[in-house]
This record gives sequence, structure tokens and C-alpha cells, in this order.
Amino acid sequence: MLQHIVRRLLYLIPIFFGVTFISFVTLHLSPGDPAELLAGEDATQEDILAIRRQLGLDKPLLVQYLVYLKNVARGDLGTSIRTQRTVLREVFARYPATLELAGTSVIVASIIGFFAGIIAAKNQNSFFDYGSMIVSLFGISMPIFWLGLMLMLLFAVILGWFPAVGRGGISHLVLPAISLGANSAAVIARMTRSSLLEVIRQDYIQTARAKGLAERVVIFKHAVRNALIPVITVMGIQFGYLLSGSVLTETVFAWPGVGRLMVQSIYARDYPVVQGAILLVAINFVLVNLLVDILYGYINPRIRVE
Repeated sequence: MLQHIVRRLLYLIPIFFGVTFISFVTLHLSPGDPAELLAGEDATQEDILAIRRQLGLDKPLLVQYLVYLKNVARGDLGTSIRTQRTVLREVFARYPATLELAGTSVIVASIIGFFAGIIAAKNQNSFFDYGSMIVSLFGISMPIFWLGLMLMLLFAVILGWFPAVGRGGISHLVLPAISLGANSAAVIARMTRSSLLEVIRQDYIQTARAKGLAERVVIFKHAVRNALIPVITVMGIQFGYLLSGSVLTETVFAWPGVGRLMVQSIYARDYPVVQGAILLVAINFVLVNLLVDILYGYINPRIRVE
């Protein structure tokens, strides 16, 4: 297991180069010039060129990328063009808000999706089974921003039950967490149902029932444990997806997280902040998948032996 963890950590190296290179090139080839934004509308061409030299934007793109890699290797992700604060300080100041939103969303989505999938599988071809799968289909199909706006309109504007925007107490977290987690809950529910139905048809489940064990014991002690592996995979992927997919939700609900920071930085052509945020999201995704791999070994000892 230790060798497997070390090997997966080594995978971070090519992922790091791939993510940094793609994000760096994409941002620098996109329309707009941060020097013009900083100089203002009344700036002369000489002023703009002076700012470009100050920021190092006058150098060839490959040279800029190599300088960026050199600085990252020393733990320096650069300085925000917009605020003149270090990128690490900017990103990690917003990271707790994103982690709070994504963590709450994945917990809610996992609980709802897991138990909905179990009940649907246990009552296959019933009204609840068909109903839950139809609801799951809607959950997968609905865009996050549209669902967020509809929730805001109904529960914040019309009913006034929850605040529409901002971060504060639990009441501020309800609408963005539901909006962000709805898609994941639907995916987890469908995967749980599919995986559990496959396990329930196995011979050892029929043997357990033949012994006279209660259906609750058969499902939760014997079937669910063996159906968990693909479900945990989906949960892990969904958590990584929620950390990166919170951009839309944070923008709609004005949630002060990394996603909203990325949008603001893109508009301002603040390249260092966008690159730092993308790198953080990519590392989060890889580490979450590593955690899922470790959990495999505790759920199924055969995987640990292999």
C-alpha cells in the first residue's frame, strides 16, 4: 500500500507540468492585456509598454513559462496583478469557503444519493424506484447555474426563507449546497442502485436469505459492503468535481470562494491568481482520488493484498 501511495504521489509531477502548461498558454493566448487594464483608459502606449516590462509580459511565452516554473519550485506562485498580494495569500484566503461549500455539498449528496439508491434497489420496479430514477435524471440534466437561480427565486425572493447571496451562518449555506450537490446526489443514487442490484443477484445473498436473516441484515451487512467500491469511486470523483465545479455556484450566490476568485481574476486578466487557483484544484482532485484508493483497501481486503 505504501508503494502504491508513493507511486500515485509521483503521478503529481506530470500532472503538475500538464496543468501549469495548459493553463499558462491558454490564459496568455486569450484576448485582453492586463497591462492595458492596469494602465487605465488614458494611458499612453509608452505607459503600457513600461507596465508590460515590469510584469515580464514582454518576454517570449516559453521564457515566461520557465520563469513561472522556477518560481513555483521555490514555493512562489507569483503576485496578484490586481491586488498586489501574493497568490498563495489570495487563494488560501478563499479556500476555506470553497472547502466548506464543497464538503457540505458532497455530504448531503452522498447521504441522499446513497439511501435513495439503496431503497430504489431494494424495491426494484416499484413506484419509488421509477420515481427516484426520474428525479435523478432531472438532477443530472439541470445546469448548476439554472438550478441555483430557481432556488434563489423561490426560497429567497418569493418565500424569503434563506438569504440569496453571501457567506454567513448555516442559512447562507443551504441554497448553494443544494444547488451544487443536486447533480452529484443524482449520480451517486444511480450508481448505488446499479451496483447494489448487481450484488443482490449473487448466490451468497440468496444463501443469507435462506438462513432466515432479516432483510435489513442481508442488505446492510452483506450486500452494501460489497457494493460500496464503485460508489466510493463516484463519491471521490464527485468531491473533486465539486471543488472545481463550485465556480458557477459561487458566482451565482456571491460565495467568497476560490471559484468566484477565479472568475474575478479572469475578467481582470490576473494570470498568476488564475494559474494558482487552477493548480490548487488539480492537486485537490488527485489527492482526493488517492484517498479513495486508500479507502479501497479498508473496504475490500483483497484489493489491499493485490
